[in-house]
Amino acid sequence: MKRTAIGLLGTTLDRGSSAERWDKWRPSVSLFQHEDLLIDRFELLHDPSSHALAQKVVEDIRLVSPETEVHTHEVRFGRDPWDLADVYGALHDWARGYEFDREKVDYLIHITTGTHIAQISLFLLNEAGFLPGRLIQTAPPRGQRRKDLGAPGRYSLIDLDLSKYDDLSTRFARDLEETTDFLKSGIATRSANFNRLIERIEQVALRSKAPMLLTGPTGAGKSHLARRIYQLRHQRGGLDGEFVEVNCATLTGDTAASALFGHRRGAFTGAQSDRPGLLRQAHKGLLFLDEIGELGLDEQAKLLHALEEKTFLPVGADAPVKSNFQLIAGTNRDLRDEVAEGRFREDLLARIHLWTFSLPALKERREDIAPNLDYELRRFTESDNRAISFNKEAREHFLKFAEAPDTPWLGNFRDLNAAVTRMATLAPRGRIRREDVDEEVIRLRESWYRPSTPQHSEQADLARFIGAAQLEEIDPFDRVQLAHVVAVCQRSKSLSEAGRELFAATRKKRKVTNDADRLKKYLAKWDLDFTALQP
Repeated sequence: MKRTAIGLLGTTLDRGSSAERWDKWRPSVSLFQHEDLLIDRFELLHDPSSHALAQKVVEDIRLVSPETEVHTHEVRFGRDPWDLADVYGALHDWARGYEFDREKVDYLIHITTGTHIAQISLFLLNEAGFLPGRLIQTAPPRGQRRKDLGAPGRYSLIDLDLSKYDDLSTRFARDLEETTDFLKSGIATRSANFNRLIERIEQVALRSKAPMLLTGPTGAGKSHLARRIYQLRHQRGGLDGEFVEVNCATLTGDTAASALFGHRRGAFTGAQSDRPGLLRQAHKGLLFLDEIGELGLDEQAKLLHALEEKTFLPVGADAPVKSNFQLIAGTNRDLRDEVAEGRFREDLLARIHLWTFSLPALKERREDIAPNLDYELRRFTESDNRAISFNKEAREHFLKFAEAPDTPWLGNFRDLNAAVTRMATLAPRGRIRREDVDEEVIRLRESWYRPSTPQHSEQADLARFIGAAQLEEIDPFDRVQLAHVVAVCQRSKSLSEAGRELFAATRKKRKVTNDADRLKKYLAKWDLDFTALQP
């Protein structure tokens, strides 16, 4: 079999133009000085600024191994050679464009030259199969002496077991941790499921340009995450354009097509000037279409064409315009149900459904409430330019309420943000106290009251009478019972009337019926009085 080596130019170790360069070990040149390692072809990768050095290395390789065919390739690694996403992406693109012949050629991947990030990238590309072959590492002679200067040194083939290379695996793990931490806005989330979800999103965000679909209830953080994905791609993934966000629920009627795809002057009444449209504005950037399920079928068809062809026709235009944008869509609906009902195009769903990530509701991530509480406090401090903190008792009390299984968090993170904003705004001297938390608990419970759910109504009323502090000391089992008793007392004219309703099932079995006294004792157990419960 023929043998081909692929390697990076070592801008430091391979350097040298005078005759003295032969007195030092140069990794790319030394690769061809081993008598027991014959290489038929060499693919030398380098950045555009190192063209002259690359040519000098090529000349020297031809001197020591004239039978080797050497080819150079310019690879643009981006602005930062230590950026894993830029370097990996550039090498990945090169590998995808190279024609490998695995049946006839034995490939060696030289990982001695280049930065550690480049070496990690070569390692990962080899492990993933994009750079097939064996890894080869070279090194200078051991205990190099004067007479050894310019000697070929050593080489070794590497067993592809990541656990054996602590330095490489540690660097990669750190890059991954930093990236996922960025997507989480620095919040030390504790939910294992959510952390795994973010790791998957990180992998897709840096490796794929395909559309992404973020699902989850309103307030789960889809918009915030979409912006962080854009910022990550902008920093490391090569996005040069803007982040353009729109809630599709606000696009109605004839204005929807104009807002998304733009229009030409005179296209309709009121179109007094050209409008580029959001798709055009997102050229080379990222378009976030929140609540995409609200789009009309006509707009869905045009969006599908724009995704596939990178062109679209503005309203009133004769010629299409181009826009190469990346798409993230968000929805709180099940789009499969929308397809079944004829409200969403199946072909569009197939196009945006390649990478779908479902964000959990806040009540499904109760272990993450504490770190998100700290994050919201930091955000308020930064925006209001005023340091805010809880006293110990107040923080513990709020978390006990927030993490309780029966706290619904109907608005998800929007509710948490609103709660922190209110408590921080009202806190005297920047210190949130227990009484501030008690007031906020009552406000939240009342905000979650829905007329169609009597249980929530009773819970909200109970908080007004017994106080938020004492309410949190009552088990959820007893809380439901007490809330119902208070609700019956409120609508009853007398203690006896309330007792008859509450004990209707058992009073027929008793010889002596003193329902009023029985109810009075039950209320006293919770420091309540019937008269105080009356409207």
